[in-house]
Amino acid sequence: MKRLIPFLAIAAAGCCLLPTVGPDYSSPDSGEIPAYALPDAGYPTTNRTEIGEWKPAEGEDDVRALVTTNDVANWWRSFDDAVLTNLVASAVADNLSFRMAQKRLEQSRWALFGSYAAFMPQVTFGASGTMGHHERYTSSQYSSWLASGSKRNYGDLFRGGFDASWEIDIFGGSRRATEAAWAELQESWWNLADTLVSLTSEVGSEYIQLRTTQQRIAVARTNLVLQTETYEILKSRFDSGIGDELAVNQSKYVVDQTHATIPQLLAEEEKLKNAIAVLTGGIPGSRHEELAECPERDWLLAPAKIADIPLDMIRARPDVRAAERKLAAQTAKVGVAKSLWFPKLYINGYLGVESVKFHKFLGKGDFYGSIGPAVSWPIFQGGSIYANVKEAESRMDEVFLNYEYTIQRAYQEVRNAYAAYTQEYHRYQALKGAVKAAQDAVAISNDLYKNGLKDFTAVIDAQRSLLSLEESLVISRGQITIDLISLYKALGGGIISD
Repeated sequence: MKRLIPFLAIAAAGCCLLPTVGPDYSSPDSGEIPAYALPDAGYPTTNRTEIGEWKPAEGEDDVRALVTTNDVANWWRSFDDAVLTNLVASAVADNLSFRMAQKRLEQSRWALFGSYAAFMPQVTFGASGTMGHHERYTSSQYSSWLASGSKRNYGDLFRGGFDASWEIDIFGGSRRATEAAWAELQESWWNLADTLVSLTSEVGSEYIQLRTTQQRIAVARTNLVLQTETYEILKSRFDSGIGDELAVNQSKYVVDQTHATIPQLLAEEEKLKNAIAVLTGGIPGSRHEELAECPERDWLLAPAKIADIPLDMIRARPDVRAAERKLAAQTAKVGVAKSLWFPKLYINGYLGVESVKFHKFLGKGDFYGSIGPAVSWPIFQGGSIYANVKEAESRMDEVFLNYEYTIQRAYQEVRNAYAAYTQEYHRYQALKGAVKAAQDAVAISNDLYKNGLKDFTAVIDAQRSLLSLEESLVISRGQITIDLISLYKALGGGIISD
């Protein structure tokens, strides 16, 4: 043992002094990304351009507030909707996809824990018992029997003991493996965060779509009441002999046409309620009572704007961070592959006891043991180690390109969402004007028809246009909110901070 101590000291010093094989990881620097202007349509004003488009407000006329970090983080709270807040909380607690992502994080934790085993001695216990028939005795354990002149030509042998092996990580293969496991654990954490971002965004979008659909149903039913009243008046006049049969039939098919739109909307309402139930971890149908009534309120928030998209904000997105951690893990795996080129140093030992009689084995047997260094060095492997290194390096290059692509895609998502969000406000303003004009057209066409100055076709066209425009207005109002949620998601929002 005394002779082994200097060797162990040298081995330990080597682990500290020798460089770890493989590339050392450093966070990738994508450099400065050109600051192209954001596709901001601006805040629409009452002013119009020469061709009649809504003119965006500029300078002090643009009263929009800037989107803040707090707005992005827990964005659903800005709607002040208890139902939406409860849905998000239920999704975080019970959504099965999110729980699966949590299990993947747990797996990464255990993988990291397992990687530390490489630094510990490996000890195994073994025991055996044999009964043999021998033509002659050669084992030293039977020398006393031979000396006594025993005529027995059979004997038993019982053994038990511990084998131990400890690899001294001189060239850092185990350290690189642990480094990779750490990075993969962090990658799993950011993947979990990205799942949360997507989950909260999906819950919000489905919820707003549901409320929009319910408002569309309300619009259709309101128009149906007005159309039915018109039809009944015309039919009553016709039955009295003073009406127009063509106008009655025209009014009837308008009523039936509106009737026909409602079942589709009711089916869409059911579909969205079921989707929300599944997103929140429930069985389809479990949220129907909570979502049955659409409250008399509007989810449209005041228009907001973002000044720019700094690179740090994009790099803070969970999917970008996960891609960066994946690159760190793969870089470490290159070191693991390269470490196989170098010799491995082990300290091996065993300690055991053996006896030819079972009762002596349990009591006082013959002890034996040994300890000493061993070296294993692959001399020729047919090029497999070289191929594994090149494969790991190529995979590292691929993961780096994926990191760059993730940043590109993040910028694309932000710009697309911001363009859709700001432009939808202009569409909404135009539709508001169109609805007001359609309402006036319905009133005027009814008066003209009653005074005999227009046929009923004008009334039908006005009613159809009003229904279509009112429905489009409701859809646009909901779409603004959905686009805003998409913008929050693109900015990495949706991670609960408390």
